[in-house]
Amino acid sequence: MLFTRATRLTRPLLILLAGVLATAGLFIAGSHAGSASAATVRTAHASVTADASGTKPTIVLVHGAWADSGSWNAVTAILQHDGYTVYAPPNPLQGLVTDTASISDFLHSITGPVVLVGHSYGGEVITNAADGNSNVKALVYDDAYLPAQGEDLMDLTTAGSCFYLPPAEQSTVFSPVTTPGAPSGTDVYVKQGVFPGCFANGLPASVGAVLAATQRPLATNALTDLSGVPAWKTIPSWDIIGMNDRVVTPAEQLFMAHRAGAHITEVNAPHLSMISDPGVVARVIIQAARATG
Repeated sequence: MLFTRATRLTRPLLILLAGVLATAGLFIAGSHAGSASAATVRTAHASVTADASGTKPTIVLVHGAWADSGSWNAVTAILQHDGYTVYAPPNPLQGLVTDTASISDFLHSITGPVVLVGHSYGGEVITNAADGNSNVKALVYDDAYLPAQGEDLMDLTTAGSCFYLPPAEQSTVFSPVTTPGAPSGTDVYVKQGVFPGCFANGLPASVGAVLAATQRPLATNALTDLSGVPAWKTIPSWDIIGMNDRVVTPAEQLFMAHRAGAHITEVNAPHLSMISDPGVVARVIIQAARATG
């Protein structure tokens, strides 16, 4: 029987947060920058207009769980080529309170308008970190969580995800390690054999194998930390949804995006769309920057 809210105490290792990493050499060359994957755009807002001032906002890219900032290398290269200043600060992966504070502090170091982007668990982090920051003019979610207040990642990972498992099967997917000093006392890795079919579907198996070997661990309390007031209530948002995502299901992503009133782009891509289709991801970020910069 698949878990329900009643089995919450047995679930700490069974969800994801994905946002798997990739280093520069894993970005399947620049050919993906001009990816031909079909993407359709549907918006819940009025049509957007270009920024007349000509001032480019700063782009801040936040990676997800079991990841590092290298996840964004190909997207960063495209944005820099278009003249944007880009930062991809490390997400500590030590729980929502710690991670939100870290990204919030980084945002306060930037003068001028910001477009804030989050992948997977990074979406929950930016939802909290941008709240109350008047410099953040747009939020961009990439295969990400857009939580409402009081929700956690357990609430938003639904049937169809490769991490939505009966408690008895958790050990087939996750490897916990005791980490002295970690907020939860326990970090978790994803078993390397899970990556090719779950995180890295659509990418060469060799790429998935390297991503699995180089993943960063996640503190398990991040799975159950409750999200605060969502910044998407007051800041315009865009959402890129990989329709082949096996981590955060497309149906759940669409539910969250519609609830937030986001501009929606659907792309024929897996969970790691910033790696498989960085051109699409960069174009949406640029759309948000031009509309709100």
